[in-house]
Amino acid sequence: MELLKKISENLQQGDHAAVSELTRQALENNISAQSILNDGFLAGMKIIGRQFKDHEIFLPDVLLAAKAMQAGMEHVKPLLAESKIVGMGKIVLGTVQGDLHDLGKNLVGIMLNGAGFEVIDLGKDVTPQVFVDEAIKHKADMIGMSALLTTTMPVMQKVVELLKEKNPAGSIKVIVGGAPLSEKIAQSYGADAYAFDAANAVEQVKRLCENKTLEG
Repeated sequence: MELLKKISENLQQGDHAAVSELTRQALENNISAQSILNDGFLAGMKIIGRQFKDHEIFLPDVLLAAKAMQAGMEHVKPLLAESKIVGMGKIVLGTVQGDLHDLGKNLVGIMLNGAGFEVIDLGKDVTPQVFVDEAIKHKADMIGMSALLTTTMPVMQKVVELLKEKNPAGSIKVIVGGAPLSEKIAQSYGADAYAFDAANAVEQVKRLCENKTLEG
């Protein structure tokens, strides 16, 4: 639909006022909150994620796009809650110990919230013990970890190992992401999924939750 395309385009341009207005118009035209989320916000952020990864845009552009998405989300959040999209799953999120970079993690949190997941954000410089204890305490479906430094990536493996000790049933899944990581590294650490950008993180978390439901 044309309105959804415009929402995506203006989000990519970081125009929060336009995204807010277009979202309002979309709802008035009886476009569902879920369609606005998927085909407007997430579609735009997926492009932003790719452009950032390819160095076509820079951090300020990503922040502006995230701000624009938040402006649109203000209109659809109540509707997503009413339609019971919220409650799809619960994820404990954080940047690993020794790493103070949290832009990517924050963006993932925003998008997961928008997609209907409950996010418990532990912040940055999070120890393996805190990741695991908080996941068990909150009965989370999964742990999401990010790292931007190669020196902090091995902390992810420590979290996976500790989780196996504390949660032998394997009911809590692990997803990892960050610039220096790859699918191969994530697998070597024992993670259940790897996300190459924020939009892909939402897709992977959805997949893990669906698989858990099928297993259950």
